[in-house]
Amino acid sequence: MHNFSDLQISSSLKDRLAAANFSVPTPVQAAAIPKALEGKDLIATAQTGTGKTLAFLVPIIEKLLHKNAPGIQALVLLPTRELAMQVADQYNVLRGKLMPAALVVGGLPEHRQLNSLRNGAPLVVATPGRLEDFLDRGQVKFPNLQILVLDEADRMLDMGFLPGIRRIVGVLPRERQTLCFSATMEGAMTRLVKDYTQDPVRLAFGSVLQPSENVRLQAFEVAADGKLEALRHILAKERGRCLVFSRTKRGVERIARCLNRDGINAAMIHGDRSQSQRSAALEGFQNGRHRILVATDLASRGIHVQDIAHVINYDLPEIAENFIHRVGRTGRAGRRGVASTLFSRDQRSDLLQLERVLGLRIEKLPMSQLALEPKEQPAAGRLRLPAVQKHTLTRLPGEILQVQLES
Repeated sequence: MHNFSDLQISSSLKDRLAAANFSVPTPVQAAAIPKALEGKDLIATAQTGTGKTLAFLVPIIEKLLHKNAPGIQALVLLPTRELAMQVADQYNVLRGKLMPAALVVGGLPEHRQLNSLRNGAPLVVATPGRLEDFLDRGQVKFPNLQILVLDEADRMLDMGFLPGIRRIVGVLPRERQTLCFSATMEGAMTRLVKDYTQDPVRLAFGSVLQPSENVRLQAFEVAADGKLEALRHILAKERGRCLVFSRTKRGVERIARCLNRDGINAAMIHGDRSQSQRSAALEGFQNGRHRILVATDLASRGIHVQDIAHVINYDLPEIAENFIHRVGRTGRAGRRGVASTLFSRDQRSDLLQLERVLGLRIEKLPMSQLALEPKEQPAAGRLRLPAVQKHTLTRLPGEILQVQLES
């Protein structure tokens, strides 16, 4: 399909997609949605920022519009509260007359979540820990479930959720559709999808250990005590939203405090912040109240905010793969982005090692080039989607599709 209007879906859902400024699908959406609408099980591996949320929400909403069975029809499992909240918000934008989703996550008032379940929510968006707790207490049942979605499945396994996922899936109907989205497909992930899918369609989009080609990678060598000044200089030249990564919670606190003291409005997220504090920071970053968000790697795969113009690695990540997830917060949905890394002389070898592990080349620039020209930003509140990338689908045995992207 070349446009969402080409889909064989209800006119009301097409209207809501258009009202939300979704017109041209990303390659993941163009390949996954039609197969999911056919009722196929699906396994998709793709980089972050490729539009996976809409790839499963459109089939879910279309099925809910045509099903009159009582109770929960669809379940989406995700690794973090922030991701779950954003999926639920996107569903509520597109649901029309359907009942709101039940958000089942830790760190938020339990009684509201239980009320949503009792009121007949057709979709549950959950993290494994809180959902397993509700199941143990008999607060939720899934006798009529039609669709299971495992989103960011590899990260759920990395976070130790595999036993919980197995217990949850063990109480679901065996006759269901399963959609699995992951950045990688190795080891335990391969066994998981083999156990929970039947004759799945497999979709693969580019290298998942490479940043988007839309992101300009650059690095600046600074004095060990000069990172904060370099950061101020970058922020002064960049007019768009900026996401700053520090390796530690204490570092996040110090950077945010220094920026706010300088009159630069910065919010922060790290593991010791309460859920209400984290939600307020994300909301303020999304709506423009805070132009700068300072975070630990907790946020590298938990933030889906449109139009992040610049990612700044104040510290090198502890794990090389986290570099990909950090810079994946910008250059999304076809837009251009910049990722700047600050490093000191004694970190040269660390940066080179990161490049070798990831197979990257990061442009090293002198301090004099920190005076970057400001980029023109898109009009506020408008989502501009790119023309769909060319891609070819080759059918392999067992309904496996090999997707080849063309530049």
